Amino acid sequence: MIDPIAFTIGTLQIHWYGIIFALSFLLAIPISIKLGKQRNITKQQIYDYFVYLIPSSIIGARFLAVILNFHLYQDNLLKIFYIWQGGMAFHGGLLGAIIGTYLFCKKYKIHFYDIADIIVIPLALGLSLGRIGNFLNQEFPGRLTNAPWGIYYENLQGLRHPSQIYESIKNFIIFLILLNFHKVKNIKRGVIFWMFIALYSLFRFLIEFFKDQILFSGLTYGQWISIPLFIISVIILKNIRKI
Repeated sequence: MIDPIAFTIGTLQIHWYGIIFALSFLLAIPISIKLGKQRNITKQQIYDYFVYLIPSSIIGARFLAVILNFHLYQDNLLKIFYIWQGGMAFHGGLLGAIIGTYLFCKKYKIHFYDIADIIVIPLALGLSLGRIGNFLNQEFPGRLTNAPWGIYYENLQGLRHPSQIYESIKNFIIFLILLNFHKVKNIKRGVIFWMFIALYSLFRFLIEFFKDQILFSGLTYGQWISIPLFIISVIILKNIRKI
């Protein structure tokens, strides 16, 4: 495994996860600016939007991650703020991003879906990169496997599925799908956003079978969340098509 620490400056350790996390946002801005032209969203509006998006998504993602894994932080509560060391929950980040987007759209009088349809595209790419960060941090290891591509993790026995890489690949596939749909002329508002929710939920449900997670009535937390999100997204997509 690669050392999760990229380099050290004095006593400051720079983690690969933090570098990848920052890179995700840096890539998201120019991509959003380019995609925003199709929805008449200006460059300045995108810059202003990220002032809302970045803190709201980080707070939401970290908050849920701490709740789900509080045992990792209870002995040193200051570690809650060490986001560069990993530990972000997608569903918390999504909720935070939705709240931030709503507040931004309300203030600037922009239709919610005009922003939401744009941001989920670089979001999928950022999630793909983020899972590579999880892999380097040895977070969320997979279940035991005899597959030749199995990975040894520190403090864990046996070969494990590189489930983080599986997730990275599926997020990149989602990115490519959404990017192509964005090129469709006269596509209705909200279709791309809810397609992202549907695709992410479906693929996440399947990949969770390879992850070494606590089960609740036979399914992981991620699977239980994915089921209603997938159903809701499919229903809304059907209704959007009828409009």
